[in-house]
Amino acid sequence: MTELRTDRLLLRPWRATDLAPWAAMNADPEVREHLGDVLTREQCDASVARFEAETAARGYGWLAVEVRATGEFVGLAGLDEVDEGLSFTGVEIGWRLARAAWGHGYATEAARAVLAHGFDALGLPEILAVTTATNHRSQAVMRRLGMTSDPADDFEDPTAPEGPLRPNVLFRLRREQRAG
Repeated sequence: MTELRTDRLLLRPWRATDLAPWAAMNADPEVREHLGDVLTREQCDASVARFEAETAARGYGWLAVEVRATGEFVGLAGLDEVDEGLSFTGVEIGWRLARAAWGHGYATEAARAVLAHGFDALGLPEILAVTTATNHRSQAVMRRLGMTSDPADDFEDPTAPEGPLRPNVLFRLRREQRAG
């Protein structure tokens, strides 16, 4: 996946200098609230290696997000295959930002660039988004993107332990439904 640029952000391949802030971000319990346990540095490094391999293999994946004005790494955004074992298949959009980057509109801005790439460059007919039923911030981003949900698509994540991470919602956006 090539670099994607927005007015304020650069979505780009990962760099070695991203590893420390990525690990710090994933050690933050607030960032991980809807994702599960905090991650170790080793787990974070392994995740970036996996992101890079998957992106190289299929031409899309998770990109590092930096603020163009400062060059600061603030998180990730991109596309991924839906996890195996779920009752649906497809390509899913996602984002994760460091807490200091919350509230600036970066998630929506990055996701709009990813959607455009997915529909226009990759020719995807539909892009999905998944989050926990309690992650209202991400659901708000999904709605701002024009994505919609149907309660009939809600599901229990079989990989999550019993508790608040298990109930999930599924949002969808078809290419012909997207605005602009």
